[in-house]
Amino acid sequence: MNIPDKPLEVIWDITYACPLRCSHCYSESGRRPARRLGRSDLLRAARAICALGPYGVSIAGGEPLSIPDVAEVVRIFSAAGISTSLNTSGWTLRAEQIEQLAGTLDRVSVSLDGATAEVHDRIRGRAGSFHRATGALERLDDTVRRRRDAGRDVFSLGIDFTAVRSNFHQVEWMCAEVAARYPALEYLAIGAAVPEGLASRAGFARRELLSDAEAALLGDRAHGVRLQALAPATVQVSVTDNLALKMHPELVRAGVFLPVLQIEPDGEVRAMPAYEGTVGNVLCDAPHDLWRRAVARWHHPFVVAALEPARTMEQWAAAVRAIDHRFGTAEDRARIARRPEFTGY
Repeated sequence: MNIPDKPLEVIWDITYACPLRCSHCYSESGRRPARRLGRSDLLRAARAICALGPYGVSIAGGEPLSIPDVAEVVRIFSAAGISTSLNTSGWTLRAEQIEQLAGTLDRVSVSLDGATAEVHDRIRGRAGSFHRATGALERLDDTVRRRRDAGRDVFSLGIDFTAVRSNFHQVEWMCAEVAARYPALEYLAIGAAVPEGLASRAGFARRELLSDAEAALLGDRAHGVRLQALAPATVQVSVTDNLALKMHPELVRAGVFLPVLQIEPDGEVRAMPAYEGTVGNVLCDAPHDLWRRAVARWHHPFVVAALEPARTMEQWAAAVRAIDHRFGTAEDRARIARRPEFTGY
């Protein structure tokens, strides 16, 4: 595609607060200050995101359901005609939240990184997280079915599965068995973990990012067709190697990129979703300026030089570390320096 004159989608990490400690966490949530805005600025940021003119907004984190005003944020996007999705671990999901969000959200994705508690809890870093996630899926599934039976608006329900070496053997299991447990489930999104945040550490890239062969399999259309055939007919299985997130110069030139803006909890706008380095803040900068600066970063000589030789997953991770150090703030660099090296579970 040609580079559009605005972001087509916005990812808003609305808070860095999180009850889990995922080994691959892109935002290091739960390990750093939450940086969440107060109610007034939170709603102001939501309106500023509307001014960017995206077709869709994905509310993520951290754990977005830990924000008391998240339903009000969703209503702002819904009123603006923006398709809105929410990604949750399910840990903090309460019945009243489901009802508040049911008629305004378009999609709810529950992160489930294993078909068994042993695998999911190990990756997510907290015992009981599998039970919380599957319990949330059961309650959401029940809500969807009840509201549909009553002819009421309701969100599409899905599962988001981040593929790493520790759970890759359970991909088929997720399609054939886990997806069938929830009658109202509409989609299962399977994506390769990318070397962002904690997943960019050299040890993690070496031990847990998918091998290049495994990543290629997720990018193979025929393999996606095979996985789709394993799932219930009512569940759409999407599979991706997530290479578009690399923003490799060759891919950008070929039109293979994600026209996405990622926004941090306090409104700071990242130039590239998988990389540190911001270009302004939605609370004080003009929407057009933010997008123009972001696109300029894609073509920055340092970014191009770092990404040009990055062909393998480990090379990509090394490029991420270089770009993060170059464009991150002093605070970012200090946080990165404090990351413990990953040596396995």
